[in-house]
Amino acid sequence: MADLRVKKVKDFSAELTVPGDKSISHRALLLAALSNGPCEITGFLASEDCLAMMNALTALGVEIESLGSGGTHLRVQGCRGEFQDPGRPIDCGNSATTMRLLCGVLASNPCEVTLTGDESLSKRPMNRVAIPLERMGARIKGHGDRCTPPIRILGREKLKAIHYESPVSSAQVKSAVLLAGLAAEGRTSLSEPQPSRDHTERMLNYLLVKNLREGDTVSIWGGQTPESRDIRIPGDLSSAAFWIVAAAARKGARLMIHQVGLNPTRNGILGVMIRMGAKIIERIDTSGCEPMGSIEVVGNGLTATEIGGAEIATLIDEIPILAVAAALAEGRTVIKDAQSLRVKESDRISTVAENLRRMGVTVDEFADGMEITGGSTLKGAEIPSLGDDRIAMAFAIAGLFAEGETVIKGIECVESSYPGFVRELDQLQAMSR
Repeated sequence: MADLRVKKVKDFSAELTVPGDKSISHRALLLAALSNGPCEITGFLASEDCLAMMNALTALGVEIESLGSGGTHLRVQGCRGEFQDPGRPIDCGNSATTMRLLCGVLASNPCEVTLTGDESLSKRPMNRVAIPLERMGARIKGHGDRCTPPIRILGREKLKAIHYESPVSSAQVKSAVLLAGLAAEGRTSLSEPQPSRDHTERMLNYLLVKNLREGDTVSIWGGQTPESRDIRIPGDLSSAAFWIVAAAARKGARLMIHQVGLNPTRNGILGVMIRMGAKIIERIDTSGCEPMGSIEVVGNGLTATEIGGAEIATLIDEIPILAVAAALAEGRTVIKDAQSLRVKESDRISTVAENLRRMGVTVDEFADGMEITGGSTLKGAEIPSLGDDRIAMAFAIAGLFAEGETVIKGIECVESSYPGFVRELDQLQAMSR
């Protein structure tokens, strides 16, 4: 298990790009495979999680060719969803997105497929996708009431269209149902408490698949095949979030991030940071499959806020780094309505609270969030990542503000979403010496 040692930095000025968006990379691969011909994908995130999706599709008979550029440029030969029997279990690694989205497309696959994962993924519930897909006619079996992996899927070529009232706002659940809806007869729709990320709907539109959003309900019509088109993937705003907080909380710092995704259903972190006093300017340069542009941040110091309600769905992956921002802000920040964080790669509510306490921060933990008293000087500490990439990166950023040395235990987990994070962090620390 590798360690990362982080020390306090002074103000800094930097320009950077971040790797391709993980959520969009998953969907680009999958929808390209469902299309009617070749699709070239640029900006693909060649991380462990996205490579798990690529390997799964390859096992299902999809032809995927690397065109160079470190695995970020791919050609996918669409097979109209006519997958081959893999003849063995498909390993999804640590990627819940891979497993849940594959459930959607394999719900209409007539042969039985088993999906497995690593120790962490094997503890995560798949019932939230299994329930609607079984209502559509698929058979999905896992362990216990939570349907934990490994799971077996026996699909049906013709699924039944349904309207599903999802109890949670989840882009993964919504995407699994929409993907299954492509093979259903008629109109399949899903309603959720608040709109979640809309990457799947945007990509379906871009690939000329009819779908419709009406309020909190999104619908798709069966019998459609995505049109093969080239797809450009923007930089991942969730990866940029770590540097945004690092710059915003440091008076005198300046940061420019280029070619990053600016999807309105993902940019909740920008609104929260501006509310906390950050000086941020965003500029949209292009808008193809997804809006893309630049973010400029000028360090200004931060003040406390409340984070909750409908905005949680737009920043759920950013809660760990926002908790670090709260520790660096003046006043008490409340994070609520985020109970889904308890079933991520780790229990992110308890893990964040415990690690902040290790650094000398006062934290009160609730079932759905926490209250963080900010403004005190952070102390360097030993921080276990628990194999959770967001935890590891968030507390590496915290270490840039702490007195003494901060040691992140198990830093290799960041490869699942942000290859190159450690290199960028090292460069920032060297710049500030």
